[in-house]
Amino acid sequence: MLPEQIKAKIISNKRFKDNYWHLEFESGLIAGRALPGQFVNIKVSDDVEPLLRRPLSIHGTQSSKVRLFYEVLGMGTRILSNRRPGEFLDVIGPLGNGFSLPGKGHRLGGQAAILVAGGMGGAPLLFLAKKMILSKPLILIGARTKSKVLCAQEFKALGSAVKIATDDGSAGFKGRVTELLSQVLREAKNGGDLSIYACGPRPMLKAVSKIACDNNIDSQLSLEEHMACGIGACLGCVVATKSGYKMVCKDGPVFSGKELTW
Repeated sequence: MLPEQIKAKIISNKRFKDNYWHLEFESGLIAGRALPGQFVNIKVSDDVEPLLRRPLSIHGTQSSKVRLFYEVLGMGTRILSNRRPGEFLDVIGPLGNGFSLPGKGHRLGGQAAILVAGGMGGAPLLFLAKKMILSKPLILIGARTKSKVLCAQEFKALGSAVKIATDDGSAGFKGRVTELLSQVLREAKNGGDLSIYACGPRPMLKAVSKIACDNNIDSQLSLEEHMACGIGACLGCVVATKSGYKMVCKDGPVFSGKELTW
């Protein structure tokens, strides 16, 4: 189904922590079509600058509302943070290929899947967890330090078990979230037919892919890449796979861990 370009009314746009913001806009069309792992491409300003749109993962949907989660890092996201309720955004979406949900029988001590979030990786994974709410996947969240842990309470509100890893040990497991993932898999009494879903920095995803392959587990990885057009026209977000080069915006952003060549 082709994406739509619409003028979407902003419902809310609030900072909830440090430079992290939640934005909600009205679009029954996008909300009705969106799948976990897909994204929207937003023109943050009505002016010429910035020229490029900003791709943002869909954090969740409710009725005709679409929720985004973003971090203010540069000019584009700073402009976006100044947009007010009642204003309209030029939005294209939903874009890309999202996650595939696990079939019946995927279990790890009661969990249907493990979701691994690094940094802003919680943005698309919360949407995914809501779709898996009956199976209550195990959530692993990684951050440099306690103050950078994101989305933990939202995942817990869904009834999922949440384990945290911080590089400095200020919260939860001391070390990288991929080390925590390896520990969880070692301690599992019943690995069963398991799936791993992950989103975060590229080094983290590479490590998740290796761990999954070493344990003969299927993994789906949502890549974070710089994008320009968001529809596969500019070839600006190409990644190498075993079957050739593919575009993150059009062929992804979700890829099988076994497909990627790092």
